[in-house]
Amino acid sequence: MYEDCIESTGDYYLLCDTEGAWGIVLESLAAIGIVVTILLLLAFLFLMRKVQDCSQWNVLPTQFLFLLGVLGLFGLAFAFIIQFNQQTAPVRYFLFGVLFALCFSCLLAHASNLVKLVRGGVSFSWTTILCIAIGVSLLQTIIAIEYVTLIMTRGMMFVHMTPYQLNVDFVVLLVYVLLLMALTFFVSKATLCGPCENWKQHGRLIFATVLISIIIWVVWISMLMRGNPHLQRQPQWDDAVVCIALVTNAWVFLLVYIIPELCILYRSCKQDCPLQSNACPVPVYQRTFRAENQELSRDC
Repeated sequence: MYEDCIESTGDYYLLCDTEGAWGIVLESLAAIGIVVTILLLLAFLFLMRKVQDCSQWNVLPTQFLFLLGVLGLFGLAFAFIIQFNQQTAPVRYFLFGVLFALCFSCLLAHASNLVKLVRGGVSFSWTTILCIAIGVSLLQTIIAIEYVTLIMTRGMMFVHMTPYQLNVDFVVLLVYVLLLMALTFFVSKATLCGPCENWKQHGRLIFATVLISIIIWVVWISMLMRGNPHLQRQPQWDDAVVCIALVTNAWVFLLVYIIPELCILYRSCKQDCPLQSNACPVPVYQRTFRAENQELSRDC
């Protein structure tokens, strides 16, 4: 079966290889993730029309963008299942960091907004939160464009580099994403301090998501740089290690962050006053100011 698969599919043999079943398992999980993410996108679009509280609505466009990033991650998994070649290499090196930077930037923007809300402040506008998410992720996009352009235009192409060089470049290219993860972790931790308990539940979800993501990244980078060479499984296991981390982290984004957020959103839409029943105690003058501010910005 393995020989027939190689002869019939060439670079795509991992999509049907039953001896090394990781490709089949991951493509199944990625395909299911794509379907689930599309359904969640439709659910967000439906619930966005029903949200009454402006502070809650302002983060929804950023969460929608986050879901688009997760959808891209599931799609990117197929570029790691397909054999490494001159076509898949630029896609891997460009999109992996860009998509993860977009996802963590959205989490960072949401956490930054929550830092204000848990202390009784007024939410940023939806355009501000969205611009923070997009703006913070732009640096990784610039870095990835410059790197891929440099590799594609100089003599040494991706397929001519050694596995060690490829792995070192891949990890170094993700340094900014690692910084984003660390920053998001500390900002989300700050959302756990404040008098507004109703907003802290969102901060806990972001904190748990980033913490699990950090663990996943530490494991896959350690395996890629140390584990595989030590076990003499480089480059055989390299694609599998990165792809497993990619799909696992994408599912963590859905299960730990998006689906609980959607449940909170659904419950709030069923109430007449979504968040006011658990509103944190603030002075009367602050309530008046916030009421006027929300009235002026109700165009969200």
